[in-house]
Amino acid sequence: MHNHTAGPGKPPWLKKRLPRGGDYAHITRLLAGAKLHTVCQEANCPNMFECFSQNTATFMVLGDQCTRHCRFCNITARPPLAVDPGEPARVARAVQELGLHYVVVTSVTRDDLHDGGAAHFAAVIQALKKMGKASGQPIRVEVLIPDFQGERTALKTVVDAQPDVINHNIETVADLYPRVRPEAVYQRSLDLISNVKKINPDMPTKSGIMVGLGETLFQLEKAMQDLHDHGCDLLTMGQYLQPTKNHLPVEKYYPPAEFAQLERTARNIGFTKLAAGPFVRSSYRAEELFQQSDIPAEAKS
Repeated sequence: MHNHTAGPGKPPWLKKRLPRGGDYAHITRLLAGAKLHTVCQEANCPNMFECFSQNTATFMVLGDQCTRHCRFCNITARPPLAVDPGEPARVARAVQELGLHYVVVTSVTRDDLHDGGAAHFAAVIQALKKMGKASGQPIRVEVLIPDFQGERTALKTVVDAQPDVINHNIETVADLYPRVRPEAVYQRSLDLISNVKKINPDMPTKSGIMVGLGETLFQLEKAMQDLHDHGCDLLTMGQYLQPTKNHLPVEKYYPPAEFAQLERTARNIGFTKLAAGPFVRSSYRAEELFQQSDIPAEAKS
């Protein structure tokens, strides 16, 4: 692999033209009016204009104030607010108004709650499924969950609510956890994936990795293999971008050709549903990834 270390300014493949259109403004107004948050806005996601213009969004429940201090994340760590019992219904109404049929729901980490917010996730899933059933337009729901501090009872609450995909991002390689995710545990995140399968072997699982934080190719391959060994079905890999100067710096910008190489490595490990590229994020084109056809084993090499 070539070493494209981070220098002043972003490389040309990270320049993105912002699409124009009324849907972006429409969704922004709707979210503000419904007092709903999206991780798209909170994290300054580079795909926000594209997704909003296609009438898709990743809803962030349980407030916008996180109890952890990950050094890559643009969501604020502050004392969290009380859980809003009206939020599941508001999310469902917003999804109905937007005409969405595939919804991603995530949250800040709520270590202050006894179940980490699992019951609230379940309530949102149930509200969306109920609304889809009533309208005759079934809604697929993907949840991107925190680790619930390893509490399997909390995880079971979410699994039993029958989302269509459970996503939990491992984010980075094991050796970088102390610097990147000091309040998380690499093995605990892997165990969450395998515990989903123990609770419901048929539940699709998903995880994501950021690159550019100083990891080596060997460490990336190990993380991919670990995820596969723990039952991860869908994988996303994207470029880390520094949200502000107070966050971790970008150590390397991976060009598209190196992402293609990482994708080949992942397919050789056994992943058949994955997305890898500079702009890929865990929720980016989530429905497309969920529906992606499995690639036969003989075509992986």
